[in-house]
Amino acid sequence: MSEERPTADDLRQGLTVEIVRGDQDVQSTETEPIVGEIGTIYGDEPEGPEVEPKSGVVGHVRSVVHDESTTRD
Repeated sequence: MSEERPTADDLRQGLTVEIVRGDQDVQSTETEPIVGEIGTIYGDEPEGPEVEPKSGVVGHVRSVVHDESTTRD
């Protein structure tokens, strides 16, 4: 997976991601992302993959959250 926004094929249930609600601008730096584990993946859209985290808020993936405790130098 690259540093760019992932595609729906890059995602899987349980993966932790930052999303922006579907009614907000994904590109805006002023939009506060929501962090959560993916429950449902709906597919790719121009704004990015649309997912529903376990919290129930549907939105577009901005980035995957990497667990720093498992990252090695």
